[in-house]
Amino acid sequence: MSAWSALAAAALAGAAPAGAAPDTRRLAPGVQYSEFDISAAHGVTRAHLVTVDLRDPHVRVDLLYPRVVSARATVSQLADAQRAVAGINGDFFDITETQHPWVPATGSAVGPAVANGHTLKAAVPPGQRFGPELPPGASTEDVLGVGRDRTARLDRLRLDGSVTTPGERLPLRGLNQYALPQGSIGAYTSDWGSVSRLRAICGTDAERGGPCSTDSYEVTVRGGRVTATADHPGSGPIAAGTTVLVGREAGARQLRKLFKGEEVRVRHRLVAALSGVPYRFAVGGFPVLRHGTPLPGLDATTSAVRTAVGIEDGGRRLLLLALDGSAAYRSGLTVSEVARILRRLGATDGFNLDGGGSTTLVTRPAGTGAVSVRNHPSGGAERPVPDGIGVFSDS
Repeated sequence: MSAWSALAAAALAGAAPAGAAPDTRRLAPGVQYSEFDISAAHGVTRAHLVTVDLRDPHVRVDLLYPRVVSARATVSQLADAQRAVAGINGDFFDITETQHPWVPATGSAVGPAVANGHTLKAAVPPGQRFGPELPPGASTEDVLGVGRDRTARLDRLRLDGSVTTPGERLPLRGLNQYALPQGSIGAYTSDWGSVSRLRAICGTDAERGGPCSTDSYEVTVRGGRVTATADHPGSGPIAAGTTVLVGREAGARQLRKLFKGEEVRVRHRLVAALSGVPYRFAVGGFPVLRHGTPLPGLDATTSAVRTAVGIEDGGRRLLLLALDGSAAYRSGLTVSEVARILRRLGATDGFNLDGGGSTTLVTRPAGTGAVSVRNHPSGGAERPVPDGIGVFSDS
């Protein structure tokens, strides 16, 4: 711990007020928590940091989520349910549907998600995302992930899928996501949950608040055959082994060709576009730091409470960073400042997650049964979120 304190203090030279040294505590072998103050352009903010040494065989990180995509829970609830020793909130998400007040908000995340090696969902079209404007070149497919090689990295996960019938093979362009591209077909499985699938046909590729499509169709596939059809997306839980196909515009017209009893094979997977490495864990957001250099075009004006992750030591160490939302520290950081702080902490790559009222960092002190919230959520209480990053130890 003393070595880490010295390292952090040195890394933050010029970032923290004079005399501010990190208060560091060990949570488990290979996992430490610290807090410290940062002087930024809009005032002093307090940072809460969990460092994770992935070289320790007893330590792993994985997705915190409420067992289905279209549901939310607080980070504390998620961490306690999965027995994590620490955790932070994750991706931006479908938080409200003010543009479509008759459509239930799904609460589901924007980007791809992988939990314990299992693919949960793919990314929505860029124009359908929630959150601040993406930096130039960033995508809703961007993820922070840890591969089967136990190495953390930034990557992109793209959906590769198809719907095959005796007569044709159709592209699949959605998986358990709250918005489908125009003219496409998407697949929904038991991982989706019970929330209505109507949101999938609302908005356009360029405008989240665009109208809902008037041309949609739904097909249920079980045991490799069509078992039901419907003129509109439905709701309710999807049984294990069942896939519901939702089509809009051209996709709807293609699905209308299918009939009950027809053979249909649905295939889908997420492909790592940059590394080619299979992921055991992945969460969406957007990159802010690559190879030690902040991305060009990062917002240097808007200061807010933020959540971010840094990667150092060739992907063998993670830095989970959450800012404090109390009144004394709510000035926060700009996205550009987040990138610089991660670099000063030793990160070579950095990833921005959902912030504001979602920003939460929890830890489980040794010998306690429940986690404690270490920062002060800016809304005065924890906000339910769709996912997060959990730190686990079997030591």
